[in-house]
Amino acid sequence: MKGIETICRRQLFLNVTTLLFLIVAFFAGCAEKRVYRPPAKVIEKRLAHMGYTIQVGAFSNVENAARLTDLLKDRGLDAFYYVAREGLYKVRFGNYSSKVMARESAENLRSSGVINEYYIVSPDEYAVAKQHSHGNMYIRGEIVKSAQSFIDVPYLWGGSSSDSGFDCSGLAMTVYQLNGLNLPRSSREQYEAGAPVEQNDLLRGDLVFFSTAGGEKVTHVGIYTGEGRFIHAPGRGKKIRVDSLWRSYYKKRYLGGRAYL
Repeated sequence: MKGIETICRRQLFLNVTTLLFLIVAFFAGCAEKRVYRPPAKVIEKRLAHMGYTIQVGAFSNVENAARLTDLLKDRGLDAFYYVAREGLYKVRFGNYSSKVMARESAENLRSSGVINEYYIVSPDEYAVAKQHSHGNMYIRGEIVKSAQSFIDVPYLWGGSSSDSGFDCSGLAMTVYQLNGLNLPRSSREQYEAGAPVEQNDLLRGDLVFFSTAGGEKVTHVGIYTGEGRFIHAPGRGKKIRVDSLWRSYYKKRYLGGRAYL
């Protein structure tokens, strides 16, 4: 009898183990099916890659980086400053199809005293250039890392004046361009350039849009970091920070997400 009981117990253990394995496999399969797969629209709307860019400066004072950015913008150049590492800011500008064109522009600015030493960033240095070998989630992770580097940076500039602050769309554009993707400047253009993504299907690096003025007009954008959170520039007098999509204020004003990868 003891032998039979032992066999029964072992059989029961195997049955329970098998059942648990099937349950785990079932939910794992369901979870995998819920992972967002970019539709064809995303491929059609994929952003253009950045060309050669000029990098200048190494400022410990963010106001100095902002001033140089404005000076370059006054000359009709697309410029932005960014956090090179904690406590150090650099400026990048331009989007040139060849290294020769980038160098010519940089030399003209240097001869006129606008900039000093410079470095030309090649397209193959951007994170997006490594996407084929590292995968889609790699570039998404790099976008989030870039956005995280701006957390607690003062709201200083945006548009054409340092008085108007580092606005939300300027932050999104800067983060994407730092990784080699030429995202448009305004939040409305950014909204139209991406492919719609349901909130439950958002992935890290997607953008989330809001109508802070009410209605359906896009007025605000943030960079999605996962688990319902996003990084954004909330407004003048405030620092760049992390917020939640489920926070009452943003939940009521949420318009949708957009994917570009």
